[in-house]
Amino acid sequence: MLYQFLSIIRQPDGTPLMGPSGEVTSHLSGLFYRTIEMVEKGIRPIYVFDGVPSSLKQRTIEARMNRKKEALAEFEKAKQAGDIELMRSKAMATTRITREIAESGRRLLELMGIGCIKAPSEGEAQASWMASRGLVYAAGSQDYDTMLFGAPRVVRNLTFSGRRKLPMKNIYVNVEPEMMELDRTLNDLGISRDQLIWIGILIGTDFNEGINGVGPKTALKIAKASKTINDVEKYVGDKLKKSFELDIREVEELFKKPEIREVEGSEVSKLLKLRCDPEATVKFMCGEHGFSEERISKALERINSETMNVKQSGIDSWL
Repeated sequence: MLYQFLSIIRQPDGTPLMGPSGEVTSHLSGLFYRTIEMVEKGIRPIYVFDGVPSSLKQRTIEARMNRKKEALAEFEKAKQAGDIELMRSKAMATTRITREIAESGRRLLELMGIGCIKAPSEGEAQASWMASRGLVYAAGSQDYDTMLFGAPRVVRNLTFSGRRKLPMKNIYVNVEPEMMELDRTLNDLGISRDQLIWIGILIGTDFNEGINGVGPKTALKIAKASKTINDVEKYVGDKLKKSFELDIREVEELFKKPEIREVEGSEVSKLLKLRCDPEATVKFMCGEHGFSEERISKALERINSETMNVKQSGIDSWL
């Protein structure tokens, strides 16, 4: 199972957990317990870390940074007003994965005996390539773009299952793990992978904004009416009187021929043979970052040599 994931767990008011030196440690808590839960279920994840973002994604990153700045200002206002719910909502929108956060997360995984791979560019692209070559069972990500990169199986909500509260609403929903299969999706929709990519481009991806007012149904209609991506662009211009903000052929090319690192089966096998170092993990989590030694040690007892040797068949028990 190849997983592209790193998140920051927050306190009730939305602020992240902090270590003894004032460093953010929320991501370590989430990574630690969620990984243990996967291993217990018989899933051996290999985590993929993003590399240098593509030039197309730079625009998206800049837009996200601007939104985070706005959210941070709104968070401070909510804090002054004592509005905990609004604080939490705005704090979630300020999340930023720094180099320090990524490196500490990777260090924790190594100590736990969990394999990691650094992608040359997009983590979803690397995960998809490995899944498409049969090196791993599936790519795990919340990002629908993963399927556009050609992953035969994409697992969502793998570590987010359970009852969750909708932002700014007193409504709870049940979130369950789900697996999307590329071939089945294409067959059910009666389209090719190229057309699926066009649908993504029309709705919007991490690399382009999409066309305002075009949802899944309209995008599917346009894709089915088109034989090439030029037809898609012409349809949008002639019939919708709209245009894309960039050259969508570049976006299509990125999904079809992304920058990846070719990985051998022997490297994957080596990563799956790694074993946890409990003593070093406790030292890292408790001695360096202030977590409870009792809780960390007890959790580590759940991943022994027996559970680490389980084959990757446990994912079916989650779906």
